[in-house]
Amino acid sequence: MNENEIGGPRGYNGPPQGTGGPPPGAGGPPQGGSPLGTAPVRSLMLKFAIPSIVGMLVSALYNMVDQLFIGKAVGTLGNTATSIAFPFTTGCMAIALLLGIGGASCFNLTMGRGDKKRAPYFAGNALSLLVSCGVILSAITLVFLTPLLKRFGATDAVMPYAKEYVKYTALGFPFLILTTGGGHIIRADGSPKMTMICNITGAVVNTILDAVFVIGLDWGMKGAAIATVIGQVISAVIVIVYCFNFKTVYLFGRHLFPKAGIVSRICSIGMASCFNQLAIAIVQIVLNNSLRHYGALSEYGANDPIAVAGIVMKVNMIVFSIVIGLAQGTQPIESFNYGAQKYDRVRSAFWMAVKTGAAISLVAFVVFQLFPRQILGVFANNEASEGYYEFGAKFFRISFFFTWINCLQPITATFFTSIGKPIKGVFLSLTRQILFFIPLLLIMPLFFKINGILYAAPIADALSAIVAIIMARHEFRAMKALEW
Repeated sequence: MNENEIGGPRGYNGPPQGTGGPPPGAGGPPQGGSPLGTAPVRSLMLKFAIPSIVGMLVSALYNMVDQLFIGKAVGTLGNTATSIAFPFTTGCMAIALLLGIGGASCFNLTMGRGDKKRAPYFAGNALSLLVSCGVILSAITLVFLTPLLKRFGATDAVMPYAKEYVKYTALGFPFLILTTGGGHIIRADGSPKMTMICNITGAVVNTILDAVFVIGLDWGMKGAAIATVIGQVISAVIVIVYCFNFKTVYLFGRHLFPKAGIVSRICSIGMASCFNQLAIAIVQIVLNNSLRHYGALSEYGANDPIAVAGIVMKVNMIVFSIVIGLAQGTQPIESFNYGAQKYDRVRSAFWMAVKTGAAISLVAFVVFQLFPRQILGVFANNEASEGYYEFGAKFFRISFFFTWINCLQPITATFFTSIGKPIKGVFLSLTRQILFFIPLLLIMPLFFKINGILYAAPIADALSAIVAIIMARHEFRAMKALEW
């Protein structure tokens, strides 16, 4: 078959959905001596998860660093503006994960089957689409900036700050998307440390320039935005340079040209992670508008609750980033070994991620319960009101009461994506945010006002964890049956 005849029915479409994998006794594909199929799972987790965690933490810190400097230099209205702008960043992450995780999973699944001829198309198509989608999203944002900000919950007082911030950060969307998505492709190529270096470099540049532009030059919102974009550009350049030096396969121009079958498979596999990020964006928009409405009816006012929500959610993203990093670190291990029919290694990687994530989440629960005012104080200047601290402390203690079980849903959703079952991954990704949280967010404030917004989160956390446990148990039983 001609090398260009990739996609459609000829492309790899994953294991049959009715069986969960190749028929038992098939012997599996040639392994090619890959450490993914032979090295101890614990050492592979350290190799892949730690750089992935660092990469995710750095991504979370991009916005948090901006919020920290803006909070000190501009105040509550500046923090509120970054909260209003957060769905834009989440949208970028959704595209990056759709194509990055989708491309990486398909690449590893195909390599696990020993097919080095088709694998480069998954990596190349993903990379070219990352850039294209970033340019399109940037253009749409700049054209419809004001109506979008209004929809995202901006008040009249906050609008000037939000517009100044987003009109600059939108220029960096192609670089942010390429950096985030490209990092997954690089990790799939067996270079997790390079992904980590890429992200750390951009974060360090961003932090230094934030101090210079926001504090030193007193550029305010504009300074924070420009610093962020410069950091993203530098990280993207590193990704581009690496892509000319792939380790496991060669990438040529023909691999970058999108093919319908390849793109379809990438999107189907990456859909779970994408929907999870889109759900976060939708929740943020609904949350901002709910807080604006019910906050105006409370003693806290409209702006302080939105500012607090943005800070609290971004602090929680530190914890969530570690969990997501763990999940993403398992992706190459689970994908390769599932394709190679080594199901015991798939289970080992999954449970190692769950146990580690649960321990980290438990530490976060204790910190959120004991030190909420101290955390809030890091992001505030002397003008912050008592209502800011009072509402923020309630937000931390109530909304994140079940944060210690939050690791189950994202790790399990990534697991289903990694083994080539995107429909299950997508469903699980939607449970917490879309199926549970948003309905509760709309219904509970009707009875409990602004406090109802806070109580919606822990209920959604508990329900989504229960669903994740049920689905994981069922899948592992089916996997056990394949081994007999």
